[in-house]
Amino acid sequence: MTDQTVRTGGQLIVDCLAAQGVEHVFCVPGESYLAVLDALHDASIAVTVCRQEGGATMMADATARLTGRPGIAMVTRGPGATNASAGIHIAEHDSTPLILFVGQIERGVRGRGAWQELDYRAVFGSMTKWAVEIDDVSRIPEIVSRAFHVAMQGRPGPVVIALPEDMLLEATGAVAGPRVEPVETWPGLTQMADLQKRLWAAQRPVLVLGGGGWTEQACARVRRFAERFDLPVATSFRRAMLFPADHPNYAGEIGLGPNPKLKARIEASDLVILAGGRMAEVPSQGYTLFDIPAPRQTLVHVHADPQELGRVYHPAVGINATPAGFAAALETVQPPNEIGWREATRQAREDYLAWTEQPAPIPGPFQYGEAMTWLRNRLPDDAIVTNGAGNYAIWVGRFMRFRRFGTQLAPVSGSMGYGLPAAVGAKRQFPQRTVVCFAGDGCFMMHGQEFATAVQYNLNVVVVVVDNGMYGTIRMHQEREYPGRVSATRLRNPDFAAYARAFGGHGERVETTAEFAPAFERAVASGKPAILHVLIDPEAITPATTLTRLREAAQSKG
Repeated sequence: MTDQTVRTGGQLIVDCLAAQGVEHVFCVPGESYLAVLDALHDASIAVTVCRQEGGATMMADATARLTGRPGIAMVTRGPGATNASAGIHIAEHDSTPLILFVGQIERGVRGRGAWQELDYRAVFGSMTKWAVEIDDVSRIPEIVSRAFHVAMQGRPGPVVIALPEDMLLEATGAVAGPRVEPVETWPGLTQMADLQKRLWAAQRPVLVLGGGGWTEQACARVRRFAERFDLPVATSFRRAMLFPADHPNYAGEIGLGPNPKLKARIEASDLVILAGGRMAEVPSQGYTLFDIPAPRQTLVHVHADPQELGRVYHPAVGINATPAGFAAALETVQPPNEIGWREATRQAREDYLAWTEQPAPIPGPFQYGEAMTWLRNRLPDDAIVTNGAGNYAIWVGRFMRFRRFGTQLAPVSGSMGYGLPAAVGAKRQFPQRTVVCFAGDGCFMMHGQEFATAVQYNLNVVVVVVDNGMYGTIRMHQEREYPGRVSATRLRNPDFAAYARAFGGHGERVETTAEFAPAFERAVASGKPAILHVLIDPEAITPATTLTRLREAAQSKG
């Protein structure tokens, strides 16, 4: 063993990340992994210092969605790890490849309740594809390599690796392993022949795209398939970027508050091809869209995880394949001589346009839908739009139009606070692209401190904070279930424009529809991270109804 080959555990961790092509690490520093931080000092990997560990994991999640490679986050032990768990849950629910490195106590004091001790396998076991602790410094290359395989293969997801502090200081002659590429799972020829036979026999087919693990090429191949068969195509909840919104075959998103006509179309379909998605609670409309366990529609379910096939819905054809493998195999499926559903596809498109083209007026001087329709025509096609969770996001899902893969970052898990960290991560990955974040007032305050991260790294994201002075989604449910009994949902908010300026960014207050466009243009022209503090009438709880209507409807039932 020569001096040139001896590496500490901390140095070897960084070597392994570099060998995997990692460009960014998002972290909150901690004394438990100082050896790794020191090794990063001399590495070519960009380090983004965050203000809260949940924000770090959400930033890593965003880069993973945009690149297809695992996002990397590093946090300290104990409270650092528990803070980070919010991002881990998002990655698990949303099928995002992510690797979280967590500092750990020294090996010799485990089990004593040492300073910030945590059993990572127990804590993260139900939220990850794999949780592991490295006891032997020489096994770092093996475990990191496996972590990349596990995170990317099959249904993508998160991995947590605990790093005992003393292990990171030990020396080893081990070297980093080769770059990991995921193993694609391909459908069988007989399955594709069966799919073709069922398509030829269908009269009302629908293609639904969802899930993780997609690539730009896979989306392009699915688009060509849809064109050859002239299929109506829907996307699952917050997966709208999988199919171009301006394509004549696009029928819209099946998610929260969907177009009733799209919901009815899927219910009445005689063949549903569900590619990549799980059709979980939200897109399935509370598990009502398909009968369980045997759907009344003929279901062709394509999923990268064999355990998902038949987990909830018994498919007529179950295809264990990754999105890329399935999309490539679609080239072998040929359309019938006569396609009998062309008119239904045109009608599905007309229904989508009617649902999204002209927003209905809402109470108050700020018309959120009008601002969205202006913005969707203003943004470049490669702009990245992010959001967290809350009723404000209904307008984004309904009226924004995603035209390219890699332009939508939104949590299927329904996690508040995701939008701003995701915007920071996206801008760090692609600094030349326009990045716009939407956040409700409650959602923004979950991780609003990451605006400081945007300022620190000169990331000129534009954050639109939609302020109605309450946790709107919960208030909506309160009025439905306990009309007039408002409890724990009111918020007293700061001046978010002043907040932006206090951090060194650009901030403006928007109270009317006419003020939005010029304020947005000034925000972009400022070249700084910016917040537009948009005031919306609390009555405007969704694009389709008001709080008063909800309350009155609930009271009339009572």
